[in-house]
Amino acid sequence: MVVISSLMIMGYIVLAHYKLRFFGKIPSTQTYAHELIAHHGATDHTAIVAAAQSAGRGRYRRTWVSHHGNLYVSFIFDANVPDGRLAYAVAVAVAESLIYFKVDARIKWPNDIMVDGKKIAGILIEYVGDFVVVGIGVNITSNPRVNANYTTTRMGKYCRASAMDVLGQIMKNLDVWRGADFSDVRARWTQRAIGLNQTVKYKNMDAILIGINDDGALILQRDNEQFCVYGDEIMMN
Repeated sequence: MVVISSLMIMGYIVLAHYKLRFFGKIPSTQTYAHELIAHHGATDHTAIVAAAQSAGRGRYRRTWVSHHGNLYVSFIFDANVPDGRLAYAVAVAVAESLIYFKVDARIKWPNDIMVDGKKIAGILIEYVGDFVVVGIGVNITSNPRVNANYTTTRMGKYCRASAMDVLGQIMKNLDVWRGADFSDVRARWTQRAIGLNQTVKYKNMDAILIGINDDGALILQRDNEQFCVYGDEIMMN
């Protein structure tokens, strides 16, 4: 377990060099982070943490069910320009944090952390002005039941850890992997990735997912020819 000394300063709880704002329940940590940036109240290494959310969201504004006992956090970092490599560093950091608790976390592109083929955590990255907001949700004591095609799980099935335990590890690993050489990030992502050398859909056509390049682009192969793509143009099973 990570133990970090804390000090309350001007409404923040300072853990190491992170400035945390804690809430019992808010609509969305991600939305609050956007509002903080809009009102010039954001600084690098600010984190918004909620015990529960009433309007949590994921990619494409999909609903993120947010019951008490799980971890809901949005980090604000300085970011002058969007960087396609950041998503891989964050995914590795979250996976490594779960592995610390002996949970065999795997990474499913673009933003899911999986255990035994079921989603246990999700990541949402949004660039806002001179910042990037990294939203992370981890199922710890409960997991939503959506439908038969969308299966989830929780850390409580595999270990004993609180939301604060997991938060401490994630903060530590975000600093490690965001600051790491991307060749190391890519190597670790490749080790934990789901779907490599398998068929995916790209523009409604089949292709093989080979890996990622130095810029974070996906390397696909079709008819013995390799090519790189960015963004959300592929679909994995």
